[in-house]
Amino acid sequence: MSEILFLLNGAPVRIGDAPATRTLLDWLRETRRLTGTKEGCNEGDCGACTVMVTDAEGSRALNACILFLPQLHGKAVRTVEGIAGPDGALHPVQAAMVEHHGSQCGFCTPGFVVSMAVAHLNGEHGHDDALAGNLCRCTGYAPIVRAAEAAADQPVPDWMTADRKALATLAAAETAGAEYRPTSSDELAAWYLAHPEATLIAGATDVGLWVTKSLRDLPEVAFLNGVADLQHIERRGEVFGIGAGVTIEALRKAMVEVHPDFAEMLRRFGSTQVRNAATLGGNIANGSPIGDSPPALIALGAELYLRRGEEMRAIPLEDFFLDYGKQDRKKGEFVAAVTIPASAPALRCYKLSKRFDQDISAVCGCFNITVENGAVTAARIAFGGMAGIPKRASAVEAALIGKPWSEQTVKAALPAFAKDFTPLSDMRASADYRLESARNMLLRYFADLSGAPVRVLEVSA
Repeated sequence: MSEILFLLNGAPVRIGDAPATRTLLDWLRETRRLTGTKEGCNEGDCGACTVMVTDAEGSRALNACILFLPQLHGKAVRTVEGIAGPDGALHPVQAAMVEHHGSQCGFCTPGFVVSMAVAHLNGEHGHDDALAGNLCRCTGYAPIVRAAEAAADQPVPDWMTADRKALATLAAAETAGAEYRPTSSDELAAWYLAHPEATLIAGATDVGLWVTKSLRDLPEVAFLNGVADLQHIERRGEVFGIGAGVTIEALRKAMVEVHPDFAEMLRRFGSTQVRNAATLGGNIANGSPIGDSPPALIALGAELYLRRGEEMRAIPLEDFFLDYGKQDRKKGEFVAAVTIPASAPALRCYKLSKRFDQDISAVCGCFNITVENGAVTAARIAFGGMAGIPKRASAVEAALIGKPWSEQTVKAALPAFAKDFTPLSDMRASADYRLESARNMLLRYFADLSGAPVRVLEVSA
C-alpha cells in the first residue's frame, strides 16, 4: 500500500503499512490511543464515532467506523480530543454541554460534540438535522439541543479553522496514489478494465459494513473519492448532469431549488454523517430494492451512463435493475453519471419508515404525473421496497393516462397496484401493509397536488 498522508488534530500523519480496509476508528483507538472516538453500532448508525474531516470543499462530520484510511489521504481529521484548543480551552459547544447538562453516561457525548462543532463551524442552525445521526439513550435530546442553541452565536475558535489553511502545505507534500486511488475517471476506467473483480469504494457507507459486520476480505479495491471528474453537478440546458461521485448531501443541496420534494426526501436519507459520505453512484450501483434515490430518479426519467474502458453507454435508469442483486452492468463497467430534467414541478416523493430520521424505507414512492386540460397525459410512478428492485408502477400508470385527473380516477386505479407489485413481508413491514401504503401514497399525491397539507411536519391536530 502506498503512503497515506493526512492531518490528525493539526499534526501531519504518515501511514505506510495499514491494510486498505483498516477503518479510521480502529486505527485511532488501537494505534493512536485516541479513545474518545467510541465504537457503538460499528455501522454508521449511532454517531458515537463521529469525527470532523476537512478538505478543499470544507468540513463535514463523518462516521469513523466505516471510513477507511485511504479515504483520508490529503485531508484533515479532528477527533473529539482536537475539538478543544491546544491549550485545553473548551470549544463553545463543549462548554454549553457542561452548562446545560447535556451528558449523562458520556458514551455518546464525544460524537455529539463533534457533530455540534462541525455544525457550529459551518454556521448551521438546523440542530435536529445536524444531530439526527447521533444516538443518545439516557440524557435525551432536549438538553443537548439547548446546548447547541446556546453555542450557536459564539465565535468559531481559531483552531477550528486552522486545518483548511494547513492543507495547502499538506497537499504540496502528497505522495502519488497507488492503483487503488485513481484521480480521474480515465485512470479508473483503465484500471477497472484490468481488474474487473475489484471492489469500487466511494463513500464506504455500504462496503464499510461488508468489512465491519460481515468481516469480508476485499483483496482488490479502488477508492473513488479522489476522482474529481465524477463529482460534478452541471446544468446543461434542460437537464442536469450529475456525476456518480456526488455525495447525497451535495445532491440534496443542489436539488433544493429545482426539485424541492426530491431534496426533502434526501434529507431523510440516513444521517448527516452518512449523506456526507454516501454517493449517488453507490446508491444506484448496489442495486438495493430499498435505495431511496432510484425511485425519484426513475420518476424523473433519469438516464444512466455506464463506462467500460473507453466506451460509454446510456440507458434509462429503470432498465439498469434486472432482478434482486442483478443489474445490467458488464465486467469492468462502472456507473459514471446520470442526467435528469431540470424541471418537474409535479414530482413528489414520499418515504415511509418506522423512524422519521435516519431509517431505511419500508416503502418509498415517487410520482411525476402530467395533467393537461384536466386529463392525465403522462405518468411516471416508481417505488422502492415493493419488489426485488426499484420498479415502475406500469399498470397504475396505464390506469391513469388518458383519464380525467380526479379523485374518482385515482381510486379506480388503486386495484392496479396488485398487478404491478407482489411485495414481501419482513421486519420493516408486511406485504399487505406495503401494498396498502402504496395505494394510499397515490391518494396522498392527489391531495398534495390539490393543495391539501399532507406532510407529517405540516399537519397538526
